[in-house]
Amino acid sequence: MAILEVNGLRKTFGTVTAVEEISFGVEPGEVFTIIGPNGAGKTTTLEMIEGLQKPDAGTITVCGLDWRKDADRIKIKIGVQPQSSALFELLTVEENLGLFATFYPDPLKTEDVLRMINLTEHKNKRVKQLSGGQRQRLAIGLGMISNPEIIFLDEPTTGLDPQARRNIWDIILELKRIGKTTILTTHYMEEAEKLSDRVCIVDQGRVVTLDTPAALIDKLTKEREIRLTMLDGEEAAKETEWLALNQPAIARTEREGSTLRIWSVQPEETLYGIFGFTRERGYRVEQVSIRELSLEDVFIAFTGKEWRD
Repeated sequence: MAILEVNGLRKTFGTVTAVEEISFGVEPGEVFTIIGPNGAGKTTTLEMIEGLQKPDAGTITVCGLDWRKDADRIKIKIGVQPQSSALFELLTVEENLGLFATFYPDPLKTEDVLRMINLTEHKNKRVKQLSGGQRQRLAIGLGMISNPEIIFLDEPTTGLDPQARRNIWDIILELKRIGKTTILTTHYMEEAEKLSDRVCIVDQGRVVTLDTPAALIDKLTKEREIRLTMLDGEEAAKETEWLALNQPAIARTEREGSTLRIWSVQPEETLYGIFGFTRERGYRVEQVSIRELSLEDVFIAFTGKEWRD
């Protein structure tokens, strides 16, 4: 049974329709990621699910409960880390967590949350002394302290350096390990691809596709891009392109100077044939790579927009 069910959500602001028709379900223990271009309706959708906005139409069921009848019970079952967190700057990390713990009937132990967000060594620091990554980890900790069944993380790694971002990834994976359900929004395709059990792409207020990252990628063409750079210059690249075009697995090619790009549905077999040809002709290949499709390719294919961080 789904821990979160969203059916037919719609939300307008005056003449602007922010959410047109959004439906999906989330299974217990999933990392479920919502992505979409700016203005797609993902933040409004998240705010309706969190109880911060009232939908014009549609239903939201959280742990079998309805916001219209069970708001107080739902608030105990969810934890929220918003994009902009209001932390108590003059309190320590431990004091912030301890204060928030008093708001709930069955909170997690403060020391357990400190360990999960890797701030045990900084527990006596005032918030104003923390780095950006440490503040973000504390914000997630405040969302976790109530021991929620579902935790919402709204772009938790935006603006962080790569190391700080990986620290947040570790927290999300730990939440999954202990059985928590995580609803994530992100602007980073690699993040969504590595962390998510399923990804929901939203555009123009609607769900345009929803599946596991691997299944979404598999829905695209089976072609893979091979890139070759020839040490022997443009003429060698031109002859190699001619050979490639006569292979049945090749969909198309592009050549620029001594660099050749080949799209093949059988990249390994194509490379075997190309290397046989270059060895026979005495041509030398300086660089070769096969680019796999990624979630970013899926995003562009379904929304027609390049991703912007």
